[in-house]
Amino acid sequence: MTLQDEMVAHSRRLLPMLANTSAISLRRIAMKAIARYCLVCFSFLLFATLPLAAQVGWSQYEIPGKDEGTPAITVALYYPSPSKTRDIPMGPFMIHAAIKGGAEPTVKGLILLSHGLGASELAHSRLAEALATRGYLVAALRHPGDNYMDGSLLKKTPERYFFERPRQVTRVIDALMADPNWKDRIARDANGPRIGALGHSAGGYTVLALAGGIPDLAQSNRHCQEEGGEDPLYCKTGGSSWRPGTPPQAGQPLKDPRVRAVVAMAPVGVLFTAESLAKVQVPIAIYAGEKDRWLVPRFHAMWVAKNVSGSELHMVPNAWHFAFSDTPSFPIPTPDGDMAADPSGFDRAAFLKTMGTDIADFFDKTLK
Repeated sequence: MTLQDEMVAHSRRLLPMLANTSAISLRRIAMKAIARYCLVCFSFLLFATLPLAAQVGWSQYEIPGKDEGTPAITVALYYPSPSKTRDIPMGPFMIHAAIKGGAEPTVKGLILLSHGLGASELAHSRLAEALATRGYLVAALRHPGDNYMDGSLLKKTPERYFFERPRQVTRVIDALMADPNWKDRIARDANGPRIGALGHSAGGYTVLALAGGIPDLAQSNRHCQEEGGEDPLYCKTGGSSWRPGTPPQAGQPLKDPRVRAVVAMAPVGVLFTAESLAKVQVPIAIYAGEKDRWLVPRFHAMWVAKNVSGSELHMVPNAWHFAFSDTPSFPIPTPDGDMAADPSGFDRAAFLKTMGTDIADFFDKTLK
């Protein structure tokens, strides 16, 4: 019922009462009617001025390849949108977004999202959507050669794997900052565009390398020889056999100075040199599950936190390695068991909802 209809209906209810009513009573009735009208108007205006939560748009973005060394990259974009959000199943994951929805004219910043070993660009949609509702453009790339369809990159050489991953993210930044549809939407200040990065597992390694961490594969090998029994899954999935064929510093630097803040979730951390971590200058937030069996926190997340001055370390109680990923709709086997499984009593959906707010707060604080 519209406001006008409400007033008409109210008037009709009053008419039978007016014929046998005194002037004083009429005034009282009139005052009550005016008060009710004002209350309705105030309620309408108050609702109209309440800020509405942003909707989320989603679209697939393709970066063309040039040669074997620079293959094409598929990117999932999440962004604030005026379009209506829907639930869209995509493989084992659910997207809450408007597919190809319109984009708002400006975004707070660009957040790069790097998935883990053999994973998907859709595996962290809850966190990406949380950032989009807070005004960010999130670019979640499907790492060429290291995704659910193609595991060829790690089979080449370990140097190629650990050096290519951060460089692939840099290519995504290059593409979006050159794209006329996106470059002018991304907020900037005197220091340039506001860009952050978020990554899980091997993606946590990736974003830390973008911040200035330098991998030393010999250090990983030594760790597995000396402490492999306490970090068995990492060492069995490659850590013990990674030996550098070229110095870690060789070739194009992995650091991208445009990345101004980083969130690393359950990162591969033991292979970073303490010296390089000590030189990291950008704000870093590190998350790890207390019960992570794949990347035991005291060798990985805690190693990074210990050596990056001023970093934030968040230990998540009763959480395994995949606590930071969306729960897939069917079992997905990994070296650490089913990706969909959690310890008894751990509510992954509730945790991701809280974490989405926390990381949005972190980027709001560090990218301002």
